[in-house]
Amino acid sequence: MKKILLTLLLIQSAFFLSACTEVTDTTTVLPTTITPTTMVPPTTTTTLTPTTPTTVPPTTITTTMVPTTTVPTTTTSACKAQGYDYDYNSLTYDLVWSDEFDGSSLSLIKWRYQTGGWGWGNNELQYYTDGANTEVADGHLTITARKETFGTNEYTSARLNTVQSFLYGKIEVRAILPSGLGTWPAIWMMPTYSVYGIWPNSGEIDIMEHVGKDLNRVHHVIHTQAYNHQLGTQKGSSSVVADATEAFHVYKLEWLPDMLMFFVDDTLIWIYDPNDYTNCPASNRWPFDKHFYLIMNIAIGGWWPGDPSPSFEMAEMIIDYVRIYQSPEITALG
Repeated sequence: MKKILLTLLLIQSAFFLSACTEVTDTTTVLPTTITPTTMVPPTTTTTLTPTTPTTVPPTTITTTMVPTTTVPTTTTSACKAQGYDYDYNSLTYDLVWSDEFDGSSLSLIKWRYQTGGWGWGNNELQYYTDGANTEVADGHLTITARKETFGTNEYTSARLNTVQSFLYGKIEVRAILPSGLGTWPAIWMMPTYSVYGIWPNSGEIDIMEHVGKDLNRVHHVIHTQAYNHQLGTQKGSSSVVADATEAFHVYKLEWLPDMLMFFVDDTLIWIYDPNDYTNCPASNRWPFDKHFYLIMNIAIGGWWPGDPSPSFEMAEMIIDYVRIYQSPEITALG
């Protein structure tokens, strides 16, 4: 029943999208149109049918390993992401965590700065500071990347992690994305503990990634031991949000015990279900049964976005709110 309902939801989303967008050789997208497509290298355009899981080409590099605490590896013979009995359409959700950024400073009870300028595994150029590149005002959080020297780095930016971690739920971030060559904003999640081993074994969930050289194309990607860019096997999709760098949009993940669902403005873009790839998923395909924390940042440069323009001075990601909901029906499943 879940699969039938979700398939109908995907078909409805696809119908809505096809009704709003006409693709020609010079693809024109209406200012508020969101068009699901398969993630491909920047020189290629391919149409995605959201019900079909896709493999992201090996030339695409996503945000990768960050330092996390490693604990002894857990193994089990039971199939993961199976045996959960719930009615998707009957799920209810309660708001369990949020930041509306109504104050005048960032709440260090809710957020922590992750600092450094070592390239972050992607040959990034920025140094992440501990407050100089963030501002809370007028009900918004602004993360600013700047061209300025910090030690041996020629750019600065900010990277924020939630202090609290979460297991399952809906994660919503309403944001305006930065533009400019070399910019790489991301809204994503990493495991609190590397229970299944260091990256990518314990997983990564990229709710939203955007690179300035491919303006307004938003990427939604997962990484696991079996599916990651080092092997050229990572799974993901992308969607064109015609005014992503000019207007607020809600980037949402619905994280269930047996699938991940990616949305933009309540339009379903892609579902990752490990059971689509194997009869008995293990942690190498589904490490998403442990707690993860949320990250928001702007990287500058790196193998995927490339170098910024010589004229680059600054770029901003403006966040209106972050809201996290959890379902008592899912929590009761254990």
